[in-house]
Amino acid sequence: MAHPKRKISKTRRDKRRTHYKLNAPGLAQCPTTGEFHLPHRAFWLEDKLYYKGQVIMEKKVLA
Repeated sequence: MAHPKRKISKTRRDKRRTHYKLNAPGLAQCPTTGEFHLPHRAFWLEDKLYYKGQVIMEKKVLA
């Protein structure tokens, strides 16, 4: 029979045996714009920063 040259740690063994996989992050839809974004995060849309469906800040254009 084949024997391993070194002992595999319990952590390494358990990482291999796990069935948990990385999932895509869930997205929320803004009630105002209908844009999809990460939940509990502000997002930019057309030079406006939205959070919880409200405009928080507007980007200033330097002329």
